[in-house]
Amino acid sequence: MSLASLISQLEGVKRTGQGQYIAQCPAHADRKASLAIRELDDGRILLHDFAGCATADVLAAVNLSFSDLYPDRGLGAHCQPVRRPFNARDVLRCLAFEVLVVVQLANLLLRGDALTESDQARLLLAARRFQSAEGIVNE
Repeated sequence: MSLASLISQLEGVKRTGQGQYIAQCPAHADRKASLAIRELDDGRILLHDFAGCATADVLAAVNLSFSDLYPDRGLGAHCQPVRRPFNARDVLRCLAFEVLVVVQLANLLLRGDALTESDQARLLLAARRFQSAEGIVNE
């Protein structure tokens, strides 16, 4: 379903911005527009009634369902997850903390203390984080 199809079924529609509208809610006797409608970049449509009607009730009033708020992707289409790299500064902050962990554990070893199982597990975690840091930085 398109945004235009939805809007054509509503009363008192006013555009409030790019892909954004306000209209009278069809689920209750709305004298003043209380239904906010927004189309996202990927084609999904968001609805919110500021008078408190549930989205399901708004959709039922215009003979629609939740699936109508999502674009038709066709058979076999699916979304690929987007892996967003971390900012290099954030990665460096995390690695700096891991360095402190390693230094503390090294000091225990230098004093002649044995590492506990928990200490050993934490040291391995620090090593894994060092190894994975290269692949998560946004250059």
